[in-house]
Amino acid sequence: MSKMLLFTELLIQQKNVTMEMNKKMRAGLLLVLFAGVFCACSGNVGKIEVEGALKSCEQKMKQTLSQLETDSCLLPRSMSLKDSLWSLVSVYDWTSGFWPGILWYGYETSCDAFIKENAVHYTACMEQLLEPQYSGDHDLGFQFLCSFVNAYRLTGEEHYKQAALDGADKLAKLYHPVVGTICSWPYMKQQKGWPHNTIIDNMMNLELLFWASKNGGNPSYYDMAEKHARVTMKNHFREDYTCYHVAVYDTVSGELIKGVTNQGAYDESFWARGQAWAIYGYTMVYRETKNKEFLNFAEHVADVYLEHLPDDYVPYWDFYAPNIPDEPKDASAAAVVASALLELSQLETDSLKSQKYFLEAERMLCSLLSDKYWAGVTSPAFLLHSTGNYPAGYEIDAAINYADYYCMEALVRYKKIKENS
Repeated sequence: MSKMLLFTELLIQQKNVTMEMNKKMRAGLLLVLFAGVFCACSGNVGKIEVEGALKSCEQKMKQTLSQLETDSCLLPRSMSLKDSLWSLVSVYDWTSGFWPGILWYGYETSCDAFIKENAVHYTACMEQLLEPQYSGDHDLGFQFLCSFVNAYRLTGEEHYKQAALDGADKLAKLYHPVVGTICSWPYMKQQKGWPHNTIIDNMMNLELLFWASKNGGNPSYYDMAEKHARVTMKNHFREDYTCYHVAVYDTVSGELIKGVTNQGAYDESFWARGQAWAIYGYTMVYRETKNKEFLNFAEHVADVYLEHLPDDYVPYWDFYAPNIPDEPKDASAAAVVASALLELSQLETDSLKSQKYFLEAERMLCSLLSDKYWAGVTSPAFLLHSTGNYPAGYEIDAAINYADYYCMEALVRYKKIKENS
């Protein structure tokens, strides 16, 4: 063989080796994007690889979309850890807004036309909630905020704005002026004899009323939301700032009858996701009102949650569950709180408190992005180990869409904070 031919052969071999190495590197990168190696942690503190985590979310969205029927309005809600297919629900399910909301966040971070196309489709499906015969309940806030408000924020298209305003009108009809709160479950009057009930989850839905009051809706919705937050602050919490799940009110006097639970271990227990809703809700109320009373309260309810956390920053489904540490975790609560504390860290003007809440949120995200909680290659979900309703016996140690939604929101917030720091 001549020197020239030998040299050419060596070049070809080197090119083949390089191509094979690149192929393996790409495959390895794809595994990393799914595996959850996104935080260089030491004791759950470290640098979060937010771009890699968001890219993984994007790939998992597409994995889910590949499982769904084209033009269907059925939406993914949850799956057990042994499954790789989502259980699907209609738009009337309380969790329906989270899937289009995930897609809108995915479009925001990727500018991917395919993800946007599907965000548009599933948001259009949500318009069924505006049918006159559907009265809905407090979850209208979740349903319209995650879908239509995110869609309007990212596109500026007026029909999304109008749909969100119409959703706020429906939600406002559940407000009881004597009690001063929105009724969460109207059907409980017949089922349990509760004249008027408000659950702590409802703090999340006030944001739709605040948003509407600033975007051409009824300006009285601001007062309605602020009143709800104030009445809940008075009646829904114990002296140590832990919260009841449900507050039952008398509609004649407006007074509290009792505090009970529907999803916690028992009436006086410390249900993790309920406290998460409270932390997020009062942080949002402070953002909207700038009333320091709400800021101080948000910090109190956050601090008691933080004081009870296990070492990995992901709570058991109820802090007072009887068989800890052999109780299921709730990654959804951790995702909600991580997102809330990131916002709280930016609203707080005290630098030490701001840093404290930011670092606590970062620790939570680090844990959620670890191999323990981030779903692997076979699962299209983001997070594992959430608990839906333990007393009712469903979605225990599962992947759930609202865990993924608030995880995605937390990642987007984290990225923006880092970019602006």
